[in-house]
Amino acid sequence: MMSDEDIKEYHNLGKAIKHNDKYTYVDATRTEEHGSRLYDILGARLPSVTTILGKTKDQQFIKDWKAKVGEKEADRIKNLSSNRGTAMHKFLEHYILGTGYDDLTGLGQEAKAMAEKVIEYGLTPVEEWYGSEVTLYYPGLYAGSTDLVCLHDGVETIVDFKQSNRPKKKEWIEDYYLQIAAYAMAHDYVHGSKIRQGLIMMCTPDLYYQEFRITDHELRSYKHKFLKRLDMYHELIYDEKERAKVELRATDFTNNE
Repeated sequence: MMSDEDIKEYHNLGKAIKHNDKYTYVDATRTEEHGSRLYDILGARLPSVTTILGKTKDQQFIKDWKAKVGEKEADRIKNLSSNRGTAMHKFLEHYILGTGYDDLTGLGQEAKAMAEKVIEYGLTPVEEWYGSEVTLYYPGLYAGSTDLVCLHDGVETIVDFKQSNRPKKKEWIEDYYLQIAAYAMAHDYVHGSKIRQGLIMMCTPDLYYQEFRITDHELRSYKHKFLKRLDMYHELIYDEKERAKVELRATDFTNNE
């Protein structure tokens, strides 16, 4: 017969982190349209932060990697990483909420061990949390879903959980910093907060934990960088719409002939 401690471990239950409802977050509907993720919030349709960064990113490294490993293997690795990341996020979300959850599949148990490493090293300093898997938006500009908004070592913080197939260097993950900065900027604008810190908590399948931190002036610097990417995105979208109009006019002309 399982002891109380065994049952507690089986259901991934731990001491719940204190919840503070200081901020009230909105609900949003998320849709996919022509390869772009959009959020419907309060009657407005806004592009996601990940879509903005994805469309304005230099894709050469990814193209080279796909050419090296092959399209089929690249898709396999991408899908496995995505599924493992989703499973890890689910364990972390339930831990933060203080609810029971387990996944006995091979992938689930692998993700559970990764989540426990993040909990052990990353979430221990969290004193209270304000939002878990909540939608943040900057009116008229963009939206997204952040993993955690919390008080971390006395500082209001945006946290992003990441799984990685291998350890990362800071210079490889600039878009992760930009994502954090965009969420911090949106949170401050809508909720009147003063987010001073962003944390990326990352773990590999072999349980190597990394933590990347940006604060104050560096966070402000990434906010400016994100706004430049946002401008790039709108220019690209405008160009795409103009090209579509030209193609449509050309089609109409051909049809009239």
